[in-house]
Amino acid sequence: MSLTTDHSRSQLAGEHTHGSGVAPSSRAARTRSFEVADFPMPTGAEEEWRFSPVSVLAPALEDTPIQDDDAAYAAEFSLDLAGTPELGNLAPGQAPRGTALIPGDRGAVVASKNTENALHVRIPAGTTLEAPVRVGVKGTAGRRSNAHYVIEAEEGSNAVVVFEHTGSGIHAGNIEAIVGDGANLTVISLQLWDDDALHVGQHEGLVGADATYRHIMVTLGGKAVRLTNNASYAGERGSAELLGVYYVDEGQHLEHQTYINHTTPNCVSRVTYKGALQGEDAHAVWIGDVLIGAEAEGTDTYELNRNLILTEGARADSVPNLEIETGEIEGAGHASATGRFDDEQLFYLQSRGVPEDDARKLVVRGFFRELIRQIDIPELQERLMELIEEELKGSNL
Repeated sequence: MSLTTDHSRSQLAGEHTHGSGVAPSSRAARTRSFEVADFPMPTGAEEEWRFSPVSVLAPALEDTPIQDDDAAYAAEFSLDLAGTPELGNLAPGQAPRGTALIPGDRGAVVASKNTENALHVRIPAGTTLEAPVRVGVKGTAGRRSNAHYVIEAEEGSNAVVVFEHTGSGIHAGNIEAIVGDGANLTVISLQLWDDDALHVGQHEGLVGADATYRHIMVTLGGKAVRLTNNASYAGERGSAELLGVYYVDEGQHLEHQTYINHTTPNCVSRVTYKGALQGEDAHAVWIGDVLIGAEAEGTDTYELNRNLILTEGARADSVPNLEIETGEIEGAGHASATGRFDDEQLFYLQSRGVPEDDARKLVVRGFFRELIRQIDIPELQERLMELIEEELKGSNL
């Protein structure tokens, strides 16, 4: 067994304390339900909401059906298929909807309850899609939309599904991924909203035996975005990798919470989220929870969060949590760091004739490129780096 912790909050078996001296409850003990009544409107005093601007997010947390009158559609939804996935609609309670995702907070439950027909994308067993399936959501200013998607990758299949969120408005949306034994599924979620958009929701992956699940979260837009991203296992030797990139501007709140629930032996997880912040009241939040249950022997897990503060007035909250209930594991660790530019990197570039402003931008590009290049879609890699360039052009570096 190897265990590393890097200036983070951790809970080991028999050692459930943190800086306040108060024992935190297990992440697994939080409410999960399809009933809105089980999730009262948060006040901000709750542990899982303490970093969130509840008053700003409140319109997205209302139990409101989709608004689609003739005056203005709540959102435009588009679908670009690749290969031969099978499509359908699933009502609440209709399998496989609910197999992986049971709502864990107010945003997720209102999205679930108010989506009468979830889009079901099924990749048949043994099928490899040569191009990504693309789902688009374009919101309308002042309007509310809800969504729930079920992606089912059957045994031995291989697929990439890309969700792209643009426009404005208020959106509550869930993504449920069911990864069959031996399947390989990548889900990419892009939050490229206009500056006034609100977005809440839950993404959940259930990973089968010998299966591989990758989830890539890129959040660059929106006034306030709060997304939870979870993974659990349905069979041994499953692998889950959650990657995240975010760039926070003045007045933006971008929040990501991750939860890896290891209850199955011999599974692997990796979580890596990286963000940059610039401008007054730019606020990033990352909360990463990992639970290794008593029966999850042979687990190998690591989570990492890095935040690069580019200007004064920006704030990043980073909270990794690790709960371990068995000593029979391969490895478990977490690390978190928030800071300004690396002086050695800047000195190296400036010593070779690169002006200071350009040197700072080069450091930011490299900071993001490491993760973005893991997206196996060249045109998407290029597009995201162009968006980062646009952010840098508007910065005061």
